[in-house]
This record gives sequence, structure tokens and C-alpha cells, in this order.
Amino acid sequence: MGIIRDMQRAQATQNAAEQRANNAAAQQRELIRRNADLAIHAAQEAASDVERQRERQRLYVEARTADAAAANADVRARISDLDTLLLSTLDVDDHIDLDQFKKPLTVPPFDPGPLGRPLPEPAWQSYVPPQPRGVGKILGGDRLHQQQTANARNAYEQARARWVAAEERRQRQLTQRKQAYEESLHAHATKLTAYNAEVDRFAAAVAGADPASVVEYFAMVLGNSVYPDDFPQHFRLAYLPKQKHLLIEYHLPPIEVIPVVREYRFDRVRDDLAAVPRDEGEIRNRYVDVIARVTLRTIHEIIEADRGGLVRQVSFNGIVDTIDRRTGRFVRPCLVSVQADRDTFAAIKLRRVDPVACLKHLQGALSTTPDELTAVPPKIDFEVDADRDYTEEFNVLAEIDARPNLVTLTDEQWEQQIADLFGVMGLAMGDSSRTAVGIRWTATDPRPIFGGTVVLHAIRGGAAGSGAVHALAGAVAAAGASKGILVSLNGIDPEAYDALAGRPLELIDGPGLVTLLASHCRIKARIDRATTATPR
Repeated sequence: MGIIRDMQRAQATQNAAEQRANNAAAQQRELIRRNADLAIHAAQEAASDVERQRERQRLYVEARTADAAAANADVRARISDLDTLLLSTLDVDDHIDLDQFKKPLTVPPFDPGPLGRPLPEPAWQSYVPPQPRGVGKILGGDRLHQQQTANARNAYEQARARWVAAEERRQRQLTQRKQAYEESLHAHATKLTAYNAEVDRFAAAVAGADPASVVEYFAMVLGNSVYPDDFPQHFRLAYLPKQKHLLIEYHLPPIEVIPVVREYRFDRVRDDLAAVPRDEGEIRNRYVDVIARVTLRTIHEIIEADRGGLVRQVSFNGIVDTIDRRTGRFVRPCLVSVQADRDTFAAIKLRRVDPVACLKHLQGALSTTPDELTAVPPKIDFEVDADRDYTEEFNVLAEIDARPNLVTLTDEQWEQQIADLFGVMGLAMGDSSRTAVGIRWTATDPRPIFGGTVVLHAIRGGAAGSGAVHALAGAVAAAGASKGILVSLNGIDPEAYDALAGRPLELIDGPGLVTLLASHCRIKARIDRATTATPR
């Protein structure tokens, strides 16, 4: 029933997008960005002569301050999305009524078009010549009239013969169109009947606890759960019918979903948005909280969607696909594991719980240092406990998401994407060169006052640390540049922000890059590491 799952997911995605668009926070961010755009436009429109230079600079400062406000609004919105991961699903009925996917047989009326209108039959009266009168009648008009009548009769007979042939042709074509309509109607009805029968069959199989159908149904439920764009939504499900036990192996988002920047401030001296880093301890605690919220949300959605009593117990393993910064290797540790029986979990008031404390109450294992990729012993071993016949893997985003995955772009595509982005943002991009860690550009900022040479580094390896910052600072100094920009798809370590030390450098992580692509290039990109190891 993949078609049904895709339809359900697409509808859920559309509903979530509409909800976000109407959200007050989204409207506030849009207002802030609009003010920033207006301020930038005013700065650009100001005259460049000496007496108005001060006004131009004032407007520019206002524009950059508005940029900082817009960036801070994005950070606050991101934190709000993470804080409401659990609460946002509690107002949603996760049960899927499969009958909603059945399609009624609507029969469009037959439309013959022009073929449904008979051609007008020629009328003899239109061909009859007028009777001779007066002098004309005396001067042989009767003989002329007889000849004209004979000619008219001949023309009439020919016109009527053509009409008869045209009508016969129209009737044949009308019959053919009616036949094609009936055949199309029959084919449509047959296809629709088969589709509805398949929906009924699937619904009956789910109600009858057919393991494969149960797995498919709960995959639809989890696929219907709309998360932020950079959450993977990749999972495996297994169902043990005798025990009524559903096993879930869920891919958690990486720690990079937590904004490493607490606040942006416009630095007038450096003409830059200075990033105030978030405390490392806060990042860890927020990530632990996100893991707990995703775990509770997933179990809640399964139990709420199960109105047929198919599941008596849920086992959940939360794993993360990431790169170990200590070894540079691709790893997949289990960061949370819990088993919950239906009655115990249903009695929990999720609106009022502390997610981490709730997992402890359920005797779940939760990593206290997931930022160090410290794994916990899984409650279940999917390779041992799951029945392979009743196990299936689902990757919701990979199945239906057309957004480009920045992780799987080729080196050439990645290079072109970065060059296009900063070109749209106003930099004149020079030639690129490959380095040991990524790609380097020397660009030019054409602004007359604050512009100059800009060095840009873009990397896709592990998270950028202090070494990447020092390397960029050295390249800026060597080029005599006024600014350096570091783009790191896989995140930025806190020590990288410590290494800034007042240098004219700007750091952009993966989520920040996704935001820039959406804002400046109208490209909805994503970061999905679950499909492959991250290329350099």
C-alpha cells in the first residue's frame, strides 16, 4: 500500500506547511525579514555623494541590525520547534482511517461535443428560383425559369447528397466516441473497483493482525508524523503477532539539529554578524531532551493509532548515523532504548511530563553524553529478536522527498551549489581550488565601504574544529582579505567559536546553510545522512 502511504504523507506535509505559515512566530520572522530587506533597499538607494554618505551608512547599519534580528528570529523558531516536538503531536489524531482512501465512482457525463449536433439539412426552398413576372414572363421567362429550376434541383440534390454523407459520417464518429466513452468508463470503474478492493483487503489484513500489513500500517502512522526538515525519518519496524509486540529501530537526528549559536549581534567595527556560541553543556542537555521527545512521540503515535488492540508492547531503539569526530569514521550508536507496555504508557500524562524523567520512569536507557556518541545497551537486538519475515525498513524522506540532499551531492554539484549561493548573495566568486579539507574560493565583495576580498572555505567532512578556523584565518591573512567564511555541512565544534577571537570570520553550519539556500536561492535542501556515509 505504498501509494496510500505516500498520499497520507503528502497530505500531512501540506497540512504542517500551512500550519507553520499561519503560525504567529512565522509571521513575525517574515515581518523581521521584510524590514531587513527594506532597510537594505533603502541603503542601496541612498545617494553616494559626500553630503549623504552619513545617511547611507546609517541606513546600512540599520539593515545589518535587521539582518541580526532576522537571524535571531530563526534561531528562536528553531529552538521552539525542538521544544514542542512532543506537544505538537498530542493535538493530532494519529489513527488513520483507511476508508478515507477509498475513491467514489464518479461518472462524468458523455460529452459528444460538435458530433452531438446534427448538421442542418438543405432546404429546397433555399434553392427555388423566383417566378418570372411582367415583361420577363412575356419574353420567354417561363422557359428560362424551367431551366433555372432544373439547375437548382440539381444543386439541391448534390447538396443533400453531401449532407446525407456528412450525417452518416457524423453518426459513425458519434457511435465510435460513445463506444470509446463506454470502454473508458468500464476501464476506470474496473481500476477503481480493484483499488477500493485493495484498500478493503489491506484494512481487513490490518484488523486481522497480518504481520506484514500491521508493519505497513504503522509505517504510515510514523510517516504521517511531520518533523523539521533536517530530521531523517528513517526507521525499521518488526511485528511479533503472538506477543503483540512492535519493535522500532528509529534513526535519530544528529546533534547538529541544536543551533550552536545562541545569538547574533551586529559588530559595527568588523561590519559582521558576530555569533555568540551556545554553551556546550546546554547543547548536550538540549540534545538529550530532543532524543527523549522523539522517543516518547514515536511510542505515543503508535499506541494512539492502534484502535484495534494490535500492540500490547512497544520496544524502541534510537540510533544515530553520524561521524565520530575522534576517528573520522561513520558510526551508528544506540543512544536510547526503552520497552513500554501499552497500559503503562497510556496512563502517562505526556503534556505534563519531563521527557527525560519520563524515560527513566519507563526504565529506559538514555545516553547522558550523546554528544560524545556514548551508546547504551539496546533493550532489543533487531537482528536476533525480530522475525525477518515481518521486518521492513522505511525511509520516508528518501521515498517521497524531491529536495536535494546536500550529503549525497557529487563534489562538482556541491561546489556549484556553494558558488551559486554566495553569488546570489552578492559576492563575485573567483576560481575554486581543492584543499586537503574541502574547497576554497577567493571572492570579492563589491560594496564600496565594507567590501573587499573574501576567502570562503566549504567542507563536508567531520564537524569543523579550531583547526579549520585557524586555517581560514591564515588564508585570509595571506590573501589580504577583509573577511573569511567557513561553511561546514557536518556542524561546528564549540571550540571553533572560541578560536574566532575577534577575527573577521563567519561560521555557517549545515542547518544555517539550508536556511540560506531557502532564503536566497529558493532551494529547499535537506541533510539526510542515513542513506550513505558523508563524503569529504
